[in-house]
Amino acid sequence: MSVKLHIKKGDQVYVIAGDSKGQQGKVLKVDAAKQRAIVEGVNICKKATKPNAQNPQGGIVEQEAPIHISNLQVVDPKSGKATRVGRKAGDNGKLVRYAKKSGEEIK
Repeated sequence: MSVKLHIKKGDQVYVIAGDSKGQQGKVLKVDAAKQRAIVEGVNICKKATKPNAQNPQGGIVEQEAPIHISNLQVVDPKSGKATRVGRKAGDNGKLVRYAKKSGEEIK
């Protein structure tokens, strides 16, 4: 059973809780089963890596860690501020997401 989430890959999101609170970024990947998302430039952690083809030196690499989607809000396309997401029937009868703050449709 898949869960309907309020964020999708490619969305611009705002972090509302946690160590990265206040940061914005683009969603790179969503894991619906674990309800987590990887956001560009947010929740950076350091990881020790062995030498490999991509990184022959090895060492410590900084990468984005997954963040729970309850700590994320979609950014309103009109105002650029965080907003809740609603769903309504669009022009062709399919459900579309819209920003509750401005009523603007989220692409």
